[in-house]
Amino acid sequence: MSHASASASPSASAAVPGPAGASAARPAARTAAVIPAAGRGVRLGPGAPKALRALGGTPMLVHAVRAVARARAVSLVVVVAPADGVDGVRHLLDEHSLPEVLVVPGGETRQDSVRLGLAALPEDVTAVLVHDAARPLVPVDTVDAVAAAVRDGAPAVVPALPVPDTVKEIRPPERPGDPEPVVGTPERSLLRAVQTPQGFDRLTLADAHARVAREGDGVTDDAGMVERLGVEVVVVPGHAEAFKVTRPLDLVLAEAVLARRRATDGF
Repeated sequence: MSHASASASPSASAAVPGPAGASAARPAARTAAVIPAAGRGVRLGPGAPKALRALGGTPMLVHAVRAVARARAVSLVVVVAPADGVDGVRHLLDEHSLPEVLVVPGGETRQDSVRLGLAALPEDVTAVLVHDAARPLVPVDTVDAVAAAVRDGAPAVVPALPVPDTVKEIRPPERPGDPEPVVGTPERSLLRAVQTPQGFDRLTLADAHARVAREGDGVTDDAGMVERLGVEVVVVPGHAEAFKVTRPLDLVLAEAVLARRRATDGF
């Protein structure tokens, strides 16, 4: 299946004029997923960009697109590719049996790339799921749960898991390499490890990207940007298999999960 280019009109799905003196009804609101995939992923080691690393013989990006596209609520997937790799990513997606995917060039940072993905969405998209390409094994039930919470009125939703380890807050040591002084121990029962996809009312997320400072100011995800606006973010249950493939050991675990799925579910 061919995939739309970056030059495709983002308003292609907008309503068209009806007969003289009338207008056709606008199409129903829908949900889209944006997958930023322009990062290099240096912690995973040398080689291809992280999103294009093979998992079970298939690039992680393809697994991630399939995962969100399987959700009942998602009608469009936007992949934000490296600015110099749009054609390559489009060709890669064309080689696999995937639903319609719009590929657009990304920016210098993840925040830039998400903003560019938002700008490419058709006008009738009212809810957006932002998903890490490095979380290729997120179960479809998790995607649907996030989308449903947004559809039910939550402006910002994150899937998350309880934190199993005790967490310590530290302050930087006076000299690099010295032991780090502990300044506090947060209540573990109130902590959650956040995953993706993160779901948003489109206007809320667009407002956050327009108003919140660029990365480097303590913002590590889109939900954190929305929090800066004073908008409530709510949590739905995440899933252990929605972990992020960041380091070589994560890739080993992902291979094991995928092998089990293929053996038991024909995934």
